[in-house]
Amino acid sequence: MAKPHKIILASGSPRRQQFFKDFDIENQFDFEIRLKEIEEIYPDNLVAEEITNYLAELKANAFDGELAENEILITSDTLVWLENKALGKPKDYDDAVTILKSLSNATHEVITSVCFKTKFKVDTLFDTTKVTFRELSEESIYYYLKNYKPFDKAGAYGIQDWIGLIGISKIEGSYTNVVGLPTEKVYRYLSQNFLNIL
Repeated sequence: MAKPHKIILASGSPRRQQFFKDFDIENQFDFEIRLKEIEEIYPDNLVAEEITNYLAELKANAFDGELAENEILITSDTLVWLENKALGKPKDYDDAVTILKSLSNATHEVITSVCFKTKFKVDTLFDTTKVTFRELSEESIYYYLKNYKPFDKAGAYGIQDWIGLIGISKIEGSYTNVVGLPTEKVYRYLSQNFLNIL
């Protein structure tokens, strides 16, 4: 049977791609991954979810004029927010060490924004999760960076990795949001707007 809508996921993140597979999304939508290189620069005056909203929409704007009437483009952006400062992906090994040391024995927020763009409208949602690390030894930081190389992850860590298993003492909010996609909110949006099953 022909499906009425097609989802285009514009994310190279293996974790986000897996979430959409776990949704059984291909049973309900045609599905495609379509990537574009975007320079992720935002105005200095933006804070917290303003940053991730802006970047998710910036990524979506790269597809202006390209969407068919039945296509739903999904873009997203995640950052770590600590002491009124945005921590994105580490620039290099030394930056990753600095970031993880700053997260040690502290609580930070993980913010993910998701933009849904069709030919007719744009909607953006976000979610915030509080994550607390116990004190991380230098040895554990060096071990993690050497063996897991989390240089493509905001905040230089993946909650699903070894460092999350041994270092995180508390989480308040959505676990999947920290991984990179607030799955409950995303699925609810798609269901209410395109499936009408929730």
